[in-house]
Amino acid sequence: MAGDVGRAVGRPTMKDVASRAGVALKTVSRVVNGEPGVTPETAKRVHDAIEDLGFRRNESARLLRTGHTATLGFITDTWADPDHAAVYQGLENIALEHGYLLYSGSTESDADREERLALAMCARRVDGLIIIPTPGSHDYLVSEIEAGVATVFVLHPPELITADTVLPDERGGARAAIAHLADQGHRKIGFLGGPADHRPQTLRAGYLEAMTTAGLTVDPAWPTLDAEGLPEAEVTAVFCADQEHTQAALRAARARSVAIVGFGDFEFADLVSPPVTVVRYDPVLIGRTAGELLIRRLVGDRTPPRRVEVPVSLIAR
Repeated sequence: MAGDVGRAVGRPTMKDVASRAGVALKTVSRVVNGEPGVTPETAKRVHDAIEDLGFRRNESARLLRTGHTATLGFITDTWADPDHAAVYQGLENIALEHGYLLYSGSTESDADREERLALAMCARRVDGLIIIPTPGSHDYLVSEIEAGVATVFVLHPPELITADTVLPDERGGARAAIAHLADQGHRKIGFLGGPADHRPQTLRAGYLEAMTTAGLTVDPAWPTLDAEGLPEAEVTAVFCADQEHTQAALRAARARSVAIVGFGDFEFADLVSPPVTVVRYDPVLIGRTAGELLIRRLVGDRTPPRRVEVPVSLIAR
C-alpha cells in the first residue's frame, strides 16, 4: 500500500521498528530497554510499531551483549494478604511495559526461606529484586547489591541494610487516624500493633507524635496493646497497624464498645456494623512505584538509596 512501510520478511528487527515509527534506531533502543530521554508521544509510536510488526527482542543476544537477563525476582511475605497480590499487579504492569519477565515466590514469614529464595534468584542472574520482607536481618543481600543486583523493599523497610524502599506514608496515616479519633471526642487512644520491637515501628512513632500533637496523654501500656488485652484496656479507641490487627480488634471489640481505625483498607470494611474507618493506601501504586524505581536503577541511576512514601487518605465511615 502506498505510503505504508512494508512488513519485514522473516523476523522484524529494531531497524524495521525505527522505519515504521519514523524515528532513529537509538530511540527504539531506548524505548525497548526502558531508558529515559524519549517523549511519551514518541514512545507510543515506537510501541505501536512494535505491536504492528510483532517485534520480539532477541534476549539471548541481549544477555551476551549487556550481561542483563531482563528478569526480575519478586518475593512476598505471604500471598494470603490481598495487598501483596496488588503490589505484584502494579509491579507486573511496569515489568511488562519494559520487557522484563518476573519470577515470584513467598516466604510464609520464614526469614531463612526468604534468604534462600532471594539468593537462588540471584544465582539465576535476575537483574533486580523486589521484596516484601519478612522480619529479620537482610544483610545477606549486601554482597548481591554490591555486585549490581538492584533491590527495592516494599511495604516494610529492610533490617540491618540500607536499600531503596517504597512505603505508604505511615506517619501521615497515624496523624490522620489520631486526629479523626480526637475529633470524635476520644482521649484514651491505644495502638494495636504488637510488641515494641515488632515491625510497625514507624506507625507506632507516628501514633506517639500524633497523640502529643493532639495534647493527649499516653499511658505506657497503650502503644503496645494486643487484641487479647483489648477488652480490659482503659482505651476507648484504637489505631491498628494493619489489616490483621484491625480484624483482631473487631473480634475483641465484641466484648465491649471500642472505636477502631485501621491502617489499610480491606474487603467488607464498609459492611461490618459499625463500618470501619481506615487509612487507605494504594498497593497497586506502590508496586508500580517500586517497579519504576527499580527500572531507573537498572538503566544507570546511581544516586543514594531512597525512601519513597506513597500518599494515604482517611476514609471515615
